[in-house]
Amino acid sequence: MKALPIGIQTFADIRGDDYVYIDKTPHAYALTRNSKGFYFLSRPRRFGKSLFLDTLHQLFACRRELFEGLFIQDKWDWSKPYPVIRISFGGGVIADRADLLGMIAEQMRRNSEDLNIDCGRAFTDRACFSELIRLAHQHYGRQVVVLVDEYDKPILDQIEKPELAADIRDLLKDFYSVIKDSEQHIRLVFLTGVSKFSKVSLFSGLNNLQDLTLNTDYATVCGYTHADIKTHFVEHLQGVDYDQLRDWYNGYQWLGDPLYNPFDILLFISNNRMYRSYWFETGSPSFLIKLFRKNKYFLPELKGVIANDDLLSSFDIEHINPVTLLFQTGYLTIKHYEAQAGNLYFELDTPNREVRVALNNQCFIGYTQILTQGPTLQRSALPLLLNGDLEGLHKHIRRIFAAIPYRNFTAIDLPHYEGYYASVLYAFFASLGFEVIPEDVTNHGQVDLTIKTEAHIYILEIKVVDQQTITGNPALEQLLERDYAEKYRGLTAVTIHQIGMVFSSETRNVIAFTSKT
Repeated sequence: MKALPIGIQTFADIRGDDYVYIDKTPHAYALTRNSKGFYFLSRPRRFGKSLFLDTLHQLFACRRELFEGLFIQDKWDWSKPYPVIRISFGGGVIADRADLLGMIAEQMRRNSEDLNIDCGRAFTDRACFSELIRLAHQHYGRQVVVLVDEYDKPILDQIEKPELAADIRDLLKDFYSVIKDSEQHIRLVFLTGVSKFSKVSLFSGLNNLQDLTLNTDYATVCGYTHADIKTHFVEHLQGVDYDQLRDWYNGYQWLGDPLYNPFDILLFISNNRMYRSYWFETGSPSFLIKLFRKNKYFLPELKGVIANDDLLSSFDIEHINPVTLLFQTGYLTIKHYEAQAGNLYFELDTPNREVRVALNNQCFIGYTQILTQGPTLQRSALPLLLNGDLEGLHKHIRRIFAAIPYRNFTAIDLPHYEGYYASVLYAFFASLGFEVIPEDVTNHGQVDLTIKTEAHIYILEIKVVDQQTITGNPALEQLLERDYAEKYRGLTAVTIHQIGMVFSSETRNVIAFTSKT
């Protein structure tokens, strides 16, 4: 049984020590068939970008012994290595401009030593990068390969501070402009990152940079397909329910086969095949959730959101679209796409159970600021929904909103915002792992939320009023008048509950909870 390459991003280590390896050299071969190429690839963190970049490095360095038995072995000229300049911004956190200049200097110093070339300039000077490229071409007699890993991380490190992030971006823009100016000395450029900033903001002048992010030929360049899992991990996964594994971790798509994040699979196996949010726990989207809350973002809109090619392809610091960043960071993925009138339209959703549950859990915490009681509230809600305990559910929902700190309502005008209450309830129920349908469409209109368990369907309509008490329940009246439950009648072994909830903007809690079963 081959060892698991947990935390190993070095191609030589994986191949030399006989770890499990999914052959990605067909993609490398396709990239290198042209005499010159400038490429960019965006994928979420821990998806295998660095390993693929290192695979290119060793390929151009002609380390033939590492490629024995792989697709590219008999298709590559191993006699003439290329000079490779390798830059990575993945290590550490960039605090400011000086910090970034120090990292650039270290990258230039290391590459200068590896190539045995003196650029003749200060390592912090962009001209050093330019001279390294020119002199490497001259010294080795072959055009240079430039590989940049995590090109955007210095910007993302400070994304919550727009002015600082913009300053760092401008410095990187100046640094990357060397690539355009050195084009005659370059054989291949490959940049990886999480986010794609527009060419205007970061790659000005580099018009020949080909974006592979949504290129169908490279959809599986990173990550594991289900076929990969069943072929290469069969010994590690004996007895595992593949449908459950797929539900938990599969589902990332870039116009190709759905993928697993390698980090999830490797940690799942090494942790006695226990289902947990391995990838999500390496970094929660706190900045995004703060942005959602500040802009009163309606959380249910995250499910089934429609985006076009422009929305997914890039963003700028001054105009951050949450959907763009959620897609690029892996919290949303493509579930379906179609072409209309020359434009591509994408339907997005969370990729799998891990992300859906964990993301909504973080949204629930972010929107309510309930920091310590969350797990208790979630655990005690499960039997209520599973058993159809409406009285207990009423008390539980009141308990949730009573636990929200008062200061949560003072920073922005939330008490009058119906979408806030719907967002909290959506995130809470979705964090329990149940199927939650926001704005569930019927032939009579749409209801705010539908929650499905194996034995029960809960149809919720939400209203917000200014007073502390009311007579009747306008939310339930609307449910019954429009007969939202009609689409679910006739289902066997399922109990349908129609629930009208009315919130008071004064008390910031439920003042009417009426149901009809």
